[in-house]
Amino acid sequence: MTSTKKTPASIDRDPAAIKAAIRARALTEGFDAVGFVPATLPPAMRDNLAHFLAEGRQGAMGWLAEKADRRGDPKILWPGVRSIVVLGLNYGPDADPLAVLAQKGRGGISVYARHRDYHDVVKKKLKSLGRYVAETYGTEVKVFVDTAPVMEKPLAAQGGIGWQGKHTNLVSRIFGSWLFLGEIYLALDLPPDTAEDDHCGSCRNCLDICPTAAFPAPYQLDARRCISYLTIEHPGPIPSEFRRAMGNRIYGCDDCLAVCPWNKFAARAREAQLTARDDLRAPLLADLAGLDDAGFRAFFSGSPVKRIGRDRFIRNVLIAIGNSGDASHLGQVEVLLDDPAPVVRGAATWALRQLAPDRWSARAQAAIASEHDSSARLEWVDPDAP
Repeated sequence: MTSTKKTPASIDRDPAAIKAAIRARALTEGFDAVGFVPATLPPAMRDNLAHFLAEGRQGAMGWLAEKADRRGDPKILWPGVRSIVVLGLNYGPDADPLAVLAQKGRGGISVYARHRDYHDVVKKKLKSLGRYVAETYGTEVKVFVDTAPVMEKPLAAQGGIGWQGKHTNLVSRIFGSWLFLGEIYLALDLPPDTAEDDHCGSCRNCLDICPTAAFPAPYQLDARRCISYLTIEHPGPIPSEFRRAMGNRIYGCDDCLAVCPWNKFAARAREAQLTARDDLRAPLLADLAGLDDAGFRAFFSGSPVKRIGRDRFIRNVLIAIGNSGDASHLGQVEVLLDDPAPVVRGAATWALRQLAPDRWSARAQAAIASEHDSSARLEWVDPDAP
């Protein structure tokens, strides 16, 4: 956004005063953490991104490579940027987010997706704060959530909000691992804050709990093995080696975040829109498996879950059903064997084999002859292959 309004003569133009005023306004807008950084990234941060991409660890997230230059250099994204305000919004849960994992008949949805889409909540606050800065100081600003090619976690660490933990996510001494991040790029030179030190020490909780060993080393993530990536970003069948490890996680995975010791200092979210919907805390798999496209869109209205679409979501639900060991789901599974979406049919086939291998075997020959999608057919021919 651009402002052509003249700066009032009474406004203090001292950079330190501007910074203090923006910080105060950000807290008034409801942000919980505020930091200021120069519009540059240390070479080590760009090198980390290059290594991640060179190893192919982004999986199907092609945009990470396509926009790597803009992600690694804020001035390529916007040549006019002089400094960046990094902002954090606490979304700390009000209960143990891992408790649902023991309830095999229910689905585990990541804490960040149990309420209103954070993109909407954060961006509204960012725009309000950005408008204040533009109008007050007669300058141009640009606001970003995580839909733009911005290295938000390294910027937040550089701005003193927290540090990137061994799980690669941001950790705060005040808010633990529960911060949504946003940025405002400014055409102003403002004094930077001091970067936060790493306080992970010898702790390995986040690395050791990962169900799929998605961390090749501390501070490194292979997204292709991450359940959050697999359930949200991965478009095709879930690779067979990860299906059992998914358990009943049907959207995202909070394990590495939830076990961080720094969470003991984190308060629950104070933003009402970030309070979990009761029907998303631990929904019944049986209820979710019956959703058609219209029902899916209605149930997840306003939720980030809606963005992955019904077919990918039902795929996840069927993996959870296959892991449940509960044969009462068989009727729903067999209905979904005829679903129009190949990714759903394939997941239903796998679930059938887990719950009733005799039924799976009895149907295999006819299914192989009639199934025209190669990945769905493979679930009948060699279900351990995908």
